[in-house]
Amino acid sequence: MNQDDMVVQRALAVLAPASHHYYPIAIAKGEGTTVTSMDGRRYLDFSSGLAVLNLGHSHPRVIDAVREQLDRFVHTGGVYYSETTVAAAEELLSVTPPGLDMLFFGNSGAEAVEAALKLARYTSGRQGIICCSGAFHGRTLGAVSVTSSSSAYRRRYHPLLPSVYQVSYPTCFGCPSGLTLDSCGTKCLEEISRLFEHQIPPEEVCAIILEPFLGEGGYCPAPKNYLRGLRSICDQYGILLIFDEVQSGIGRTGKWFCSEHSGVVPDIMTVAKALASGFPLGAVVASRELMQRWDPSAHGSTFGGNSVSCAAARATLQVIKDGLLDACQEAGSRALTCLQGLALKNASIGDVRGLGCMIGVEFVDAAGAPDSRLCANLIQECQDKGLIMIGCGLKRNVARFIPPLNVTPGEMEEALDIFATTLAELS
Repeated sequence: MNQDDMVVQRALAVLAPASHHYYPIAIAKGEGTTVTSMDGRRYLDFSSGLAVLNLGHSHPRVIDAVREQLDRFVHTGGVYYSETTVAAAEELLSVTPPGLDMLFFGNSGAEAVEAALKLARYTSGRQGIICCSGAFHGRTLGAVSVTSSSSAYRRRYHPLLPSVYQVSYPTCFGCPSGLTLDSCGTKCLEEISRLFEHQIPPEEVCAIILEPFLGEGGYCPAPKNYLRGLRSICDQYGILLIFDEVQSGIGRTGKWFCSEHSGVVPDIMTVAKALASGFPLGAVVASRELMQRWDPSAHGSTFGGNSVSCAAARATLQVIKDGLLDACQEAGSRALTCLQGLALKNASIGDVRGLGCMIGVEFVDAAGAPDSRLCANLIQECQDKGLIMIGCGLKRNVARFIPPLNVTPGEMEEALDIFATTLAELS
């Protein structure tokens, strides 16, 4: 039995089955885009730790900042202030969309979503929440109540949060209405009008929450007109618009936040994953006016805003400021062009879509139905060849390209070559 297998067997003996891992690989070292297993195998990591490692593994400036903080102190618990935490908040607020100028730090994306929902209900005095089908917002009880990327996440946890209503996400490929992006306009928005007519009046809705770039549900960016239409609806009825940027934020799409592509500014935004380069940190961000109506003791966190995580976050944001948004756009453009060219030659690719270094490749069979088997086989064969990728979508037929923003041209070419060669072999 090799070293990777031994670690896996030990893990299975002590970690609950719910502690899911995608691959039986035990990491010994991670550096940049490269992971080395305990058996000495080298992999290109195009999962980025589930879109967490936007700077790759162990970026030296982040590690230096963490070491420096560890030498000073680790934890405050909200008992006293930490200059490191304040500086991280200032750094993050320097890049958030205009008007989003105050935040609350938690530990994760799910916590940020929980906080956003509590903030919306507390400050509005309303209870109704509208979310989108196919969404993934987290696994805590409130977050899973607005999650529907798979019923597996909700199984045996009912009853969930009450007064939650669901409308369709605008997944344009395979549109259930048989429309195209050009011919549709904003038809999905009509569902919200029907919801107001038949299920809940708009004056009882506190928030609409969605991912501006659908993540776990299938890697689909929402059309700009749809997001603008949502903003208009929320403005009309005094509803708070929440954008979940946990996966799509911190430069992942070539801008600091995906919502910037549409020019739509939400009332509340959730941030986590890549914020601290792998250290646990999440944030809910809103306007100072809204946040100041969230009274002391209305929410809290013992570990939120941990000084070590905040040191990592500040360094992460500073590194991205040094030209990585442009680098992300260039790397993503190369990948998108290559993958779209590959799709023209291979009918098993139904669609290629994305922004920056957040790209989904959707696989279909001859009848145009989701081809889960091909996607799973492709991902496994790529791993065997040294490329780590993960899938998504309800049928798990979408392969995700999520390399670090600072992936080199050589690494991108190597990954695309492995992907194209493997697809040719399987086809």
